[in-house]
Amino acid sequence: MVYLDFSKAFDTVSHDLLINKLGKYILGGAAIRWVHNWLDNRSQKVVIKGSQSCWKDKTSGVLQGSVLGPGLFNISINILDSHIESTLIKFADDTKMGGVTTALEDRAIIQNDLDKLEKWSEVNKMKFNKDKCKVLHLGRNNQFHTYRMGSNCLGRTTAEKDLGFIVDHKLNMSQQCDTAAKKANRIMESINRNVVSKTQEVILLFYSALIRPQLEHCVQFWAPHFKKDMEKLEMFQRRVTRMIKGLENMSYKGKLKKLGLFGLEKIRLRGDMIKVFKYLKECY
Repeated sequence: MVYLDFSKAFDTVSHDLLINKLGKYILGGAAIRWVHNWLDNRSQKVVIKGSQSCWKDKTSGVLQGSVLGPGLFNISINILDSHIESTLIKFADDTKMGGVTTALEDRAIIQNDLDKLEKWSEVNKMKFNKDKCKVLHLGRNNQFHTYRMGSNCLGRTTAEKDLGFIVDHKLNMSQQCDTAAKKANRIMESINRNVVSKTQEVILLFYSALIRPQLEHCVQFWAPHFKKDMEKLEMFQRRVTRMIKGLENMSYKGKLKKLGLFGLEKIRLRGDMIKVFKYLKECY
């Protein structure tokens, strides 16, 4: 898997090239002129410690915080996977490319695709930050082949953040479980220090709003494989039940029943079953 990183992605989208690409879609002239007017007549200057540059017209870049920005960026890279044989996945400026490599020919295909991407970046004036582009070799018997973009050899990594989640070369998700546990622990300590009331209503509200999302968000993707990781996550729900006054003499299962909660493993299993049901019913 090759994780690609655009250098200042949203800031380097050429206005002229973007308008030309919009013209190739089924858009009316009024819509294209509207986008052109939205991009046009923008200028900027740099101020450093009271010293400032002259105003310069902006000929590239889309606003990241805008509604249109991500959509226009997606249009600008829409044909990035044209003539690419490998699997290319695009999510705004988070782009990755991969393939199964069982022979020299497979590695040659990936390298050829990287050469095509390098050429595309030059034509479209959107450079890759090659120092941040990384190769993640998945699987035990995957040979550590060196890939390059232009004259730069891409660095290897054993783990990479993928849309907010850590994917490691073993695909056992232990690192992601550690990260989720650290985030949940920081929140737990903050609640314990700053929240005076330890009633069921208050603690469950904080738990549902702040801690559970750290343990359950997209967990179907990064669900723990090992017992130690499962127990590491379950520990936080145990700690929450211990914080609530009036439940001190009850077992963990008794506390869950009293609070109307389920163990995290059961919640993950339920989520898996829902996903499978939706796939079988062609809900996706």
